[in-house]
Amino acid sequence: MLRLGITRLFQTNIQNNSRLLSSGRYAAIRTSNTSSLTQSFQQWTPFRSMSTKKSTEETLSQPSFISGFSTQGNVLGNAQTLSAPSTQFKTKKPTTPGKRWLKRIPRDHLYKGKAVRSLTIAKRGTGGRNNTGRITIRHRGGGHKRRIRVIDWQRMESGEQHVVRLEHDPGRTAWIALLRHAETGQLSYIVAPQGIKPGDTVISYRSEAIEQQKQESEESEHGITRTAAIDIGNCMPLRMMPVGTIIHNIGLKRNGPAIMARSAGAYAQLIQTGETGYAQVRLSSGEVRLVPVDACATIGSVSNPDHQHEMLGKAGRSRWMGIRPTVRGMAMNACDHPHGGGRGKSKGNKDPRSPWGVLAKGGKTRKTPNQFVVKPRPRR
Repeated sequence: MLRLGITRLFQTNIQNNSRLLSSGRYAAIRTSNTSSLTQSFQQWTPFRSMSTKKSTEETLSQPSFISGFSTQGNVLGNAQTLSAPSTQFKTKKPTTPGKRWLKRIPRDHLYKGKAVRSLTIAKRGTGGRNNTGRITIRHRGGGHKRRIRVIDWQRMESGEQHVVRLEHDPGRTAWIALLRHAETGQLSYIVAPQGIKPGDTVISYRSEAIEQQKQESEESEHGITRTAAIDIGNCMPLRMMPVGTIIHNIGLKRNGPAIMARSAGAYAQLIQTGETGYAQVRLSSGEVRLVPVDACATIGSVSNPDHQHEMLGKAGRSRWMGIRPTVRGMAMNACDHPHGGGRGKSKGNKDPRSPWGVLAKGGKTRKTPNQFVVKPRPRR
């Protein structure tokens, strides 16, 4: 519509100019026509500016929040320099049935080589069987050979660490980052936060916080204070963080490893903290939980937040990952499942339950409530 209006405006002015030129009065009214044409363009300028896209410099100058969560101004990132791939999903032409529904996240930004051998151990599969040979976890077995990446869940090493590269870990959904210590040159793996990129610097204040507690009396006498940078990838106790910070890799003990919010796209928010006692953390499920203020966490959210929207495309890709088929109980015999047997599609007027008779929907399984849960997650 805008182009059509501008075209008509040009045609009208050209016709008027041609008539004036033929009558010999073009020189006298040329200035007035030019001014009217300029005014017409000024009227169209707001609409044209709405339809045009912003330049790359304007986009980079304006800070944008990290995709996957709302930081409320605590952690800022840039969409052009994040550890996320260039496009959201990668599809292929449906040349085969398996490629028709395949939808994966591009991994062009990840390292193409192998992992650091000294930071990996061999993963020996059990097929879901215990020491007596009985299947205790169903639907497991097979799959490609893998090695476990040894992740630094403690983050006890103080000082600056530089991000060397981002890698794919076959044993987890999030990306991992290889760190090199600036002074010692020691290598270690961490779960890559969303927004981190090769060349960045991360710091762990865990050991410094322990030393600071020991020297509280000296610091109070001399008035010495220490500050911690609230940047993506930095690790520190919850008492050193401002309220509202987005965190992940949360520990549950003072010197314990990271336990909560470790999978792809996971995050939590610190809603209350102090110098002693417990802090309140809101998890992504909506649950509010008490965590000791001396427990450590990492700033930011976990990378690869779009993992939940991936589609494998075919059953064979699940087998490559070590996942065996799942058979419905209604399709089994009566001796194999409570829903089995009978004529036709029927489960015998029974409520949904597991193969061992335990109710699968609506029944409570927790015998004693968790004393650290302040507000339980909303349930349907």
